[in-house]
Amino acid sequence: MKVILMERVEKLGQMGDVVTVKPGFARNFLLPREKALRATKSNLERFENQRAQLEAHNLERRAEAEQLAAKMTDVTVILIRQASDAGQLYGSVNARDIAEAVSAEGYTVERRQIALDRPIKALGIHPVRVQLHPEVDITVKANVARSQDEAEAQAAGRSIRAEDQEEDLVADAEEFFEDTALAPGGDEDGADETTDEAAAEDAGAEDDPEAADKP
Repeated sequence: MKVILMERVEKLGQMGDVVTVKPGFARNFLLPREKALRATKSNLERFENQRAQLEAHNLERRAEAEQLAAKMTDVTVILIRQASDAGQLYGSVNARDIAEAVSAEGYTVERRQIALDRPIKALGIHPVRVQLHPEVDITVKANVARSQDEAEAQAAGRSIRAEDQEEDLVADAEEFFEDTALAPGGDEDGADETTDEAAAEDAGAEDDPEAADKP
């Protein structure tokens, strides 16, 4: 199916381009969202008559999007979800969830502006692309955690996975015992040798009563 693009569409073309797309893509995405029109003679004439107005409107929208993008640098949203010790979510985080979280931070975005290839199904900090305008993209971070404390730990770069925490505890314990063994007075072998020498002297004194009486 041939359509006229009413705005820039990623990997497809710029405003005013006539392109060929699959009928399903046109009917389910491009046409209902007014991103394109069927490339009929009447629509081509209509577009050409409105081109200047459409281009001016697009420039205004892009300028607004660029201003918003400048305010949204380093935006991170926290999403609290239940998950297993391995970090797998009992469910998922989708585009609507992220749009609502970003909007709650004071930046109004719609679900369809969240460019999420697939739902998020694991704990962690995930970069998510947001299309503020067909020509303006930004990236926000979705911090998915089981609690506010875990979200803060992730933001600080600390792991919240159970196996990682266990490994850290083992490493700390090994380091502690190594330090104890090297500390003054902590030489167990030396202590054993001293004890053995004392026992040998006592045994010798018992075998030689005269030696025991000597000053």
